[in-house]
Amino acid sequence: MGTKQQQTYPDPIPVELPTGFNAWLLDCVPAPGCKVCAANWKQLNAAKDAGDMTKAARHATEIRDHASGVH
Repeated sequence: MGTKQQQTYPDPIPVELPTGFNAWLLDCVPAPGCKVCAANWKQLNAAKDAGDMTKAARHATEIRDHASGVH
């Protein structure tokens, strides 16, 4: 009888996220008149266009953090 070994390396097949997940992740609106939000908005769109959702999500978080007074 063979024993099943646990996989210890990443699966070469990329994970497919549910439809609409990126829209939810990037859901934000820059605060009017805020230069930091405007800069993050430009960078978010550039990252999204380049397919870098991790970087785009970071910029979306910065924009959403405006309401809490982070910048």
